[in-house]
This record gives sequence, structure tokens and C-alpha cells, in this order.
Amino acid sequence: MLASALALAACAGGALQAAVAGGTSHADFDGGLDGGWFGVNGDDGFGGGTWLEPTGGHPDGCLHTVFQDFGIGYFNVTDPAWVCDWTEASSVTVSIDIKVSSIAFFGTSVSRPWVLELRDRDGATGGYPWNSVWIRLATISAASHGEWTTISVTFDPRSAALPAGWRGSGAEDPVTFEPVLPAGVTFAQVLAGVDVVAFTTLEPGMFFGFTDHDVRVDNIRVERVQTAPGDLNADGAVNGIDLGIMLGAWGGGPGPADLNLDGTVDGIDLGVLLGSWTVG
Repeated sequence: MLASALALAACAGGALQAAVAGGTSHADFDGGLDGGWFGVNGDDGFGGGTWLEPTGGHPDGCLHTVFQDFGIGYFNVTDPAWVCDWTEASSVTVSIDIKVSSIAFFGTSVSRPWVLELRDRDGATGGYPWNSVWIRLATISAASHGEWTTISVTFDPRSAALPAGWRGSGAEDPVTFEPVLPAGVTFAQVLAGVDVVAFTTLEPGMFFGFTDHDVRVDNIRVERVQTAPGDLNADGAVNGIDLGIMLGAWGGGPGPADLNLDGTVDGIDLGVLLGSWTVG
């Protein structure tokens, strides 16, 4: 069901427009489907689906999902504000509004994880369909999110290490069997090749039984602080301070000074920095 929906969305991508201005994309669903976002749908209507509601959002329009399955999700595979190289920014804030009318397992109200997952399908190895980095934004239920709630996260997409709260998938820990990033793959490398963005109750490594969901989402937003390549301290200028940071990391592995993300801080990165040097 998800695979067919992803394919359909990719084919329709040329007709979808993103509201991108000043480093911000905001899908509010007031005038229709925005920026390529879509939710889960059952085959031939089985299990339920996701549709656009002109009212009942936060405010006005929203996406409304009534679905019985292991989990639900909302996805983007076409909007260049989301499907892009995230490492061109020094800071990214992602937010979404959510309202849970019901999440029930055999008639009993339950909670579920609410996860943001950023996937890179092109970098997949070892039989996994993608490498991804993900974070549990919240644990949602009708009791905790029965009214409209904004959930957000801010992070540095250029970080080599996983920021606090983030985890990875694309390989399996040989001891715990939990999903992890493949050896040698960094947070920034995944963020450089994001081709699927997902908000989902399906947390990697976890499994849930068939669950009844009645959930609405609205105001899906990404805000980026853009910086020139080489602005390693994000002060808006590329100068001697940034050069000092790079020289201090010279010859080292992945990190903010590894501007071309090849795993080594060397002359190529220095060339990128000097090419962005701030005059004066």
C-alpha cells in the first residue's frame, strides 16, 4: 500500500507546488493538497485512508486519516523544499500540528510513537530499502494530543554524529539487533541525500498489532537558516575564524569542516571555504 502511494506521488510531482519563501515551506491545506504531502491509504479503500478536510484543521483545512493497520504515516517524495540536500543549511526546524481523536487497540485507547524519519534510498546497502535518521518527536494518544498540538524539532543537518535524540537505520546492530546506521555513514551524509520525508507512528525496530487510528495533521513546516559553504560557526561570514576551525580539524574524519562530505578534512574542503570567503 505504501509503495504504490509513493510511486503515484512521484509521478504526480510535476503538478505539485511548494510554498517556499525565505527558506521556509509551509503546507496548511487551506487551499487543497499542499507541496506533495499525502497520507496512508488502503488498497481499494480497505482499512480506511487519508483525505483532505476543508474544515476542522488548525485552522480550516487539514489531512484526516481514519485507518486500521499497524501504523499510519504522512509522506513527501516530490517537494524540493523537503526532498533535497539538507546540509546546505546550518540549522533546520521541522514542525507539524497534530490532533488525535482516537488510537485504539481492540477497543482500548493506546499511545503510539510519533516519529520524524528522513530517508535516503540511493544510499541503501545490505538489503535495507534505505538509510535513514529518525527521532521520536512525541508519544501521542487521544489523552495527550486530543486537541491541536504543535510538535517541533531543531537540529544541525551538517553534524556528523547523531544529534541528541536521533537514531539511524540501514543496518542492524549484531548484538542488540536494533536498527543502526551502516558503518561509515554519518548523519550529515543521510541528510545530504533525503528523498523521502515521513511523519509516522511506525518507529524503526518496533512492531505494533492492527490498530484503529483517527488522526488529523496540519501546518507541516520546515524552516532553514541558510549559510554559505565554509561558515563553520554560523555567524553569517566566512573568515579567519572558520579557517581556524578547519585547520584545527585538518586530516580528521567526518565533521562540520568536511564540507564535501567525503570523510576527510583536506585541501578540497579548504578550496570550498576559500571560494566562499567573505570580502572585508
